[in-house]
Amino acid sequence: MTLASREVPVKHLNCHYLKNIGYGAEDITILKDGLAFLSTGLKYPGMPSFSDDPGKIFILDLLHPKPTPVELQIKGELDLSSFNPHGISVYTDETDDSVYLFVVNHPQHKSQVEIFRFVEEDTLVHLKTITHPLLHSVNDIVAVGVESFYATNDHSSPSHALHYLTIILGLPWCDVVYYSPGEVRMAANGFMSSNGINISPDKRYIYVSDIIDHDIDVFERQGEQLVYIKSVAVGSLCDNIEVDHRTGDIWLGCHPNAMKLSKYDPEDPPGSEVIQVKNIHSEQPVVSQEYADNGHVIMASSVAAPYERKLLIGSVFHKALCCDLK
Repeated sequence: MTLASREVPVKHLNCHYLKNIGYGAEDITILKDGLAFLSTGLKYPGMPSFSDDPGKIFILDLLHPKPTPVELQIKGELDLSSFNPHGISVYTDETDDSVYLFVVNHPQHKSQVEIFRFVEEDTLVHLKTITHPLLHSVNDIVAVGVESFYATNDHSSPSHALHYLTIILGLPWCDVVYYSPGEVRMAANGFMSSNGINISPDKRYIYVSDIIDHDIDVFERQGEQLVYIKSVAVGSLCDNIEVDHRTGDIWLGCHPNAMKLSKYDPEDPPGSEVIQVKNIHSEQPVVSQEYADNGHVIMASSVAAPYERKLLIGSVFHKALCCDLK
């Protein structure tokens, strides 16, 4: 399950570190106009953390000649002292072009979803906090409306001990939940550990990373229910999913050896891997490794977000890279 004996040869791109990002950028998502949102400073049970500061959200303009992450100011009633952001998703309301940022938040290691509106150049206005018994171990989220989304639970129950027992027994008890103000229900189940989630450019399909099964599951939206179509093996423990809005290609930030992640040793650090999946709906999807590192440049990659000929690579607790795609 953890690919504990796997070592990946280094395969680098022309990259540089992003300024101001030193404690992870666990999730990154990019608007069509090149504005990237970064979720930073995650503190997650069992993972290293090198800062006691609360988490932050940064923004980065990829159309700028020298893109530099800038911290977004958060206004509203949210308790920023316990802000612990995980997966994120952006929704643009086409009626007025308003931009909404959905953030999975773990204050005191609880699970809740925050909805913000992005205003001006550097401000998020907090609109709403969402909690629900079905949203008990949320990892990632994909927004499908101003107040509606699909979310993954990476644990089968809020109890860590019970969850790890189900993994040892091989019980695929994790799920994806659909939330709207009028309805909350399980939309899909049967995952060992549902992690990253995202949506196709035409909004017809949902992609879910089952990190322990080392595959990407493809679902078709029928109403709000998700109907399983297929699984694509990726050969790594892939975390977040980003989708190229022009081509529909899938980009994955992955953990090549999860044992090194869970048994963190700075002398033998957890590596990083970026995997691309082309033509995922065809009979023969093309799965390719686009970047790999042994942990000495970037540890524990969790997301790879493409824009034009750039690629942003984020990590659970380390740094973030901006790379040139060939």
